Amino acid sequence: MASIPLVMTLGNSMLIPVLPILERKVGISSFQSSMIITSYSVAAIFLIPIAGYLSDRLGRKKVILPSLVLALIGGLIAGFASWKMEDPYTWIIIGRILQGIGASGAMPIILPLVGDLYKDDAEKTSSCLGTIETSNTFGKVLSPILGSVFAAFLWFLPFFAISIFSLISIALVFFFIKAPKEKEKPKKFKEFLNNTKKTLKKEGKWLFTVFLLGFFTMLVLFSVLFFLSDNLEKVQDIKGIKKGFVLAIPLFILCIVAFVTGRKIKGNLPTMRKIIIICLILLSISVVFVGFVSKQLILLLIVTSILGVAMGALMPVLDAIITENIKKEERGTITSFYSAARFAGVAAGPPIMSLIMKDYLNIGYITAGVLGLVLLFIVIKFIKVEEIEN
Repeated sequence: MASIPLVMTLGNSMLIPVLPILERKVGISSFQSSMIITSYSVAAIFLIPIAGYLSDRLGRKKVILPSLVLALIGGLIAGFASWKMEDPYTWIIIGRILQGIGASGAMPIILPLVGDLYKDDAEKTSSCLGTIETSNTFGKVLSPILGSVFAAFLWFLPFFAISIFSLISIALVFFFIKAPKEKEKPKKFKEFLNNTKKTLKKEGKWLFTVFLLGFFTMLVLFSVLFFLSDNLEKVQDIKGIKKGFVLAIPLFILCIVAFVTGRKIKGNLPTMRKIIIICLILLSISVVFVGFVSKQLILLLIVTSILGVAMGALMPVLDAIITENIKKEERGTITSFYSAARFAGVAAGPPIMSLIMKDYLNIGYITAGVLGLVLLFIVIKFIKVEEIEN
């Protein structure tokens, strides 16, 4: 299961350190290069809820495997176009959209699958979700290193690498995931739709707050990563494999914190709520300083590492709170809305940063800090332990 978020994260984040090279080789602007990340995520956003519904109806594995095949094909299209075509940009985007469609039916389905497998054990569910989120964040750590290493040989090699990783994940899922068999027939679409509406109406306040948190966390993370990749190359003059390792430092800290948090929360809602509040305060304060320290490498890495601590603790908590507190019948669909919100943050981050980093960098990060504090008040008001447990 952990191979899926690892592969899907590599499929997106591995290209971030390669974007400045891609801009030079393909002859595109910073905004156009950001679309290579965004096209993947936008395709996923719209199809994730459909994949969630299909996984509730047909079974998790029957949706995951074809989705991974699509991700594999998308990588081959983008890679082949980059290799053989003089003007490959359009076909790269088509390949990325196919990969995004694949991502929509693979990564989001893992959360409800974990809930299905460990439905009677909240502690095991939290621990497993922590491992899944750690795999996701570990993918982010590996991504800049692998992307830089592959691009050092051939600039378009990361596209082909995504296909190879997808193939490995297909084999692992096919042979090793034994999804529980359904004892009851799936509900008809109308009944299912009504139940989903009831769930959103009853649990809407805290659910939409979690959706917002997922969106905001990914927006900040991918904005900072896009900026950091550009800054290391153009301001710090750090390129190639060395740049990949430097970019991985805050992500490595994020990964460790996500792993430890997943092990410690043990399905304890009051603890989860406290972690969310502390993380939002830490994130809101530290993100303000990213622009101010952008020319001093050590300070920049310290600030982004503090951000990594906040986001690393936040992500497994959000996964657990949403997976453990939704009924199995609607779990695939509800968690898919959450995953769509996260992908929306991934999609929005790089293009927003490409537009503001030249003239409005500090204003952008200060705005992010203010939004974090607004979210903090929303969390205090709408995430109530008693209401979620009831």
